[in-house]
Amino acid sequence: MTRMTAGSAARARASGEKVRAARLSVASNVVIVGLKLVVGVWTGSVSILSEAAHSASDLVAALIAFFAVRVSDAPPDPEHPYGHGKVESVSGVIEALLIFGAGVYIVIEAARALASQHVPRSLGWGMAVMVITATANWFVSRHLKNVARRTDSIALEADAHHLSVDVWTSLGVAAGLAAVKLTGIALLDPLVALVIAAFVLRTAWRLTLDAFHPLVDAVLPAGELETVKQVLNDEARVLSFHKLRTRKAGSQRHVDVHIQVDDDMSLRDAHRLTEDLEDRLRAALPNVEAIIHTEPYEEERRHHEEVPH
Repeated sequence: MTRMTAGSAARARASGEKVRAARLSVASNVVIVGLKLVVGVWTGSVSILSEAAHSASDLVAALIAFFAVRVSDAPPDPEHPYGHGKVESVSGVIEALLIFGAGVYIVIEAARALASQHVPRSLGWGMAVMVITATANWFVSRHLKNVARRTDSIALEADAHHLSVDVWTSLGVAAGLAAVKLTGIALLDPLVALVIAAFVLRTAWRLTLDAFHPLVDAVLPAGELETVKQVLNDEARVLSFHKLRTRKAGSQRHVDVHIQVDDDMSLRDAHRLTEDLEDRLRAALPNVEAIIHTEPYEEERRHHEEVPH
């Protein structure tokens, strides 16, 4: 009971930390979208308006992440006996699709600007806002990455990636505006916007792959799978194991395996062994739910000889 209480308290702390980080991301994105939109309309810069669209997608993604981290850590219920961890992966896919949309919008707006040869104005203000928002996003993205690493949150990791890209694209826009100001070549503004679109679309593709992986119940990463095997191999009472299956749902890892023990081991000792193994797996990897099926070694070997599989 003490162990379960301690585990529940740790999960509650992690959940609270994720929610606070997601709330910070939403607040910062609201301010940044407003700044970029106002300055983009004022200056007429397509690259700044493109960045406003990019940040707007970040804001929607942050809202989705905020919802996801609140739902994903909810305890299992009768309708969701394995918990709600996959909500984070679903949110990651939605976020990636939104970023794809922002990238396509930027391409369209840049093409229109190239065709019209529109000349932006008040470039100094545009450069200042880009630098300020890039700095703010750098601090927020670092915080989100640290929280995502500590809590193993897919949604926050995706949100941090969005903001990291925003840092570089904002600085790229600032550099492009500086080039327009120095050279007078207005075409540099939409060309910078096209470079931003390339970054945005590349990020969206990577996030789609990362978020989709857990949705199809893919095996745990090789290093984590090896850790599970090592825990089993290090226990002398486990004579063999098979049917090892692993998957991940949000930050929750699921492991189920059949272990084989001495035929004369008592039921009580077999139960203690499975409890010990579950404890070791939890100590070796965070957020592990293990299902261990115990079999008598010799009896199982004879069964396989009699009934080939």
